[in-house]
This record gives sequence, C-alpha cells and structure tokens, in this order.
Amino acid sequence: MSEEMEFFSYLLEYYASYKHMPTGEILKEWDNHGITQEIYDGYWGYHTERIENAFEDIDSLIATGNHAW
Repeated sequence: MSEEMEFFSYLLEYYASYKHMPTGEILKEWDNHGITQEIYDGYWGYHTERIENAFEDIDSLIATGNHAW
C-alpha cells in the first residue's frame, strides 16, 4: 500500500470519527460532492499539518467547493 493510500485511509477513519459517522457514509458524501480524488491528492499538504486542518479543508470543500486555505 502506498503512503498516500495509507494516509487517505487514516484520514477517512479519523474524519468519520470526528463527524460521528460510518466511514462508508463519509466516503459516499465525498463521492457525491466529487471531492474524493481531490482529498486523496491532498496528501502532500494534509500529512504535514495538524489533522484538524485537513478536517477544516474537507468541511470547506463540502460546503463551498473551495479549499479553506
């Protein structure tokens, strides 16, 4: 498994916990908003910051379609 996929799995699990939702529902929500690949591709930025920064960015992508940063 690549580092990117490993981190994506980690991010998905922790984001689901943060939202108190099952990971499958979170992934479905990301897919419905068309942001799953964008989140996966965000590895280089997300893995170097606090996990809460990634959560904030994902919330922004869902709400506005734009990154928080």
